[in-house]
Amino acid sequence: MESSVNSGGALAAVDIGSNSFRLEIGALPQGRYRRIDYLKETVRLGAGLDGNGMLSEESAQRGLTCLRRFSARLAGFAPGQVRAVATQTLREARNRNAFLLRAQEALGFPIEVISGREEARLIYSGVAHLQPGDESRLVIDIGGRSTELILGQGATPRVTESFGVGCVGLSLRYFEDGRLTEASLRAAQVAAGAEFEEALRTFAPAHWRQALGSSGTAGAVAQVLKEAGVTDGRITPAALRWCMEQCLEAGHIDRIELPSLRPDRRAVLPGGLAILYTLAMHFQIEALWPAKGALRQGVIIDLHERLRALHGAPRADVREHTVGEVQRRFAVDRGQAGRVARVALALFDAATPDAEIEPRRELAWACALHEIGLMVSHHDHHRHSAYLLAHVDAPGFSQSQQRRVGELVLGQRGGLRKVEPQMTSETFAWQLLCLRLAVIKCHARGEVDARALDLRARGRDASVRFGPQWAEANPRTLFLLREEALAWARSGPLRLTLP
Repeated sequence: MESSVNSGGALAAVDIGSNSFRLEIGALPQGRYRRIDYLKETVRLGAGLDGNGMLSEESAQRGLTCLRRFSARLAGFAPGQVRAVATQTLREARNRNAFLLRAQEALGFPIEVISGREEARLIYSGVAHLQPGDESRLVIDIGGRSTELILGQGATPRVTESFGVGCVGLSLRYFEDGRLTEASLRAAQVAAGAEFEEALRTFAPAHWRQALGSSGTAGAVAQVLKEAGVTDGRITPAALRWCMEQCLEAGHIDRIELPSLRPDRRAVLPGGLAILYTLAMHFQIEALWPAKGALRQGVIIDLHERLRALHGAPRADVREHTVGEVQRRFAVDRGQAGRVARVALALFDAATPDAEIEPRRELAWACALHEIGLMVSHHDHHRHSAYLLAHVDAPGFSQSQQRRVGELVLGQRGGLRKVEPQMTSETFAWQLLCLRLAVIKCHARGEVDARALDLRARGRDASVRFGPQWAEANPRTLFLLREEALAWARSGPLRLTLP
């Protein structure tokens, strides 16, 4: 169980990127980041995404082979000590679910697909922790198939955005045959500029004083410039023009020879340079400094904060703050949400005493947000709530976890067939049953005794128990409970019985 993990121990992050897969193992004694181990493999998962959005078997096999090697290094780690995240390629891949099943088996740990803005938030967290400073900053991370831009100050990201252009995708499109020409380089810059143009005002120089480049592309270019004696490591427009001239002189990707440039980075360098130069011109970046910290460190820091929250640190888990902000934005009746949560969690604890902490927290978040759709309409508000949860920006949540919470909210009332695919998970079925029973018990929107109902589980049999005096005092609630038992009898995987 996650709650049994010592938050002061080693934690691991697996970054399943479009170009490279990375495994970082670190710890935060007294809040200071310490790297224990780091593994990286160039997998080029994004290069295997075809025009129909399907991930090729060849690319999938490269990824699975890498994840099996990572799994060997993670032997002995508890589930709560490891977090694996996937980025743009698996956000795009139409067959991602099939790949994720195989990938999770190869790695031995769950893999979360995170949104572009969540990726940006985690990148900033890694940079801010490893390179602290009070200046307003623009942080840029150029990945294989996406580029993240973040405005922040201190440890706080203020604006996070993700753009669907990266060094792998751009290189494959404009330099597929390996030839490097002024025309192809210019075309790549125009394509990149079209992606970033909408953000010109948001990320204008007036909003930041320092520009930092995180992760592979910026780090590789900065090292080339330093080794060649062109700059002291800073990336400037003039230095980028020098890099592009060297590439054009080479004429072909295979003939690029630059100091300290690894052979595996040649194929994606032209696309990366096109993006860097476009950003420098669009956002008037006179100097981009390579940053310490990246997505993988941000994941470890976020995981560390989650563990601190489990050990009593107030609001250390950013997801709790997110849920509160969503409640505020959609004017949720927090009194009602709290009543539903108290009943649902009491039922869940009684029925599934050995459940891990994350399913319990997901149920709590579903209770907190189950009525956000009332802001749209009272009619079918559960459907509006689920739609909003599927599309709202939710810092801290992976796409898969956000979707699970939304599916619980969708199933809070009415027939069960609309969430039938999710019912194959027994944990989901128990979460949903507890939420539905709590909504029924609290339907009058007044104070309730959370202990008046009891729920017991034996296999897939769910038994609700209550006293005769309570039943006599609450005939309408009893009617709704009997209707609920009929709903589960018609299409639910659990059998609900009443006294």
